[in-house]
Amino acid sequence: MALSVDVPVPDIELQIPARPEYIGLARLVVSSLASSRRRLADDRINDLKLAVSEACTNAIEVHAGLDIDERVLLRWVEGDDRLEVAVEDRGPGFDPAALPQHPPVTDPERLNFERGLGIPLIRTLVDHVDFAPSAAGTSVRMVMYCGPADDPDGELVEEPQD
Repeated sequence: MALSVDVPVPDIELQIPARPEYIGLARLVVSSLASSRRRLADDRINDLKLAVSEACTNAIEVHAGLDIDERVLLRWVEGDDRLEVAVEDRGPGFDPAALPQHPPVTDPERLNFERGLGIPLIRTLVDHVDFAPSAAGTSVRMVMYCGPADDPDGELVEEPQD
C-alpha cells in the first residue's frame, strides 16, 4: 500500500486491518516505541497514543464504506529532534479545510456536535500535523518534538503546567 505522497523513509511500518479492534494494537506499538526510543514524558506519550487512535479511527471509518478488504498503514520515522507517525488509508481523500467549524468548547452549542472532533483533537495533541489527501488515499503525518532516549544530556520533554 503506497501513497504518492512524499514521506520520509520509515524506520518502522505496521499494517493493521481496517477494523476497530486493531486500534489498540496501533496504540500499543506507538506507545512502546515512544517510551523506549524517545525522551518523552508520559503525558506526551498519551497525547501521541490518542492522536494515533483518532487518525486510525478516521482511516478505518473511510474503509468501512468501501467494498474492499483494506489495511491501514502506520509509518514511524525518527529524526534527531522529533518523531513522526503517519497514518495512511486508501479512501477517497478529503479536504481538511472543508470541515465544518465547531463552536468553542465553552459554547453550549458545542453539545450539538457528536462527531467531527477527531481532527481538531489531533491538532491540539501533537506539535505539528499535516493532512495529505490524494486520489490514492489520505496520509495524516503527526510530529512530536523530542530527543532520542539514549541522549544522556537530553531533557525530558514535559507539558507546561497550567
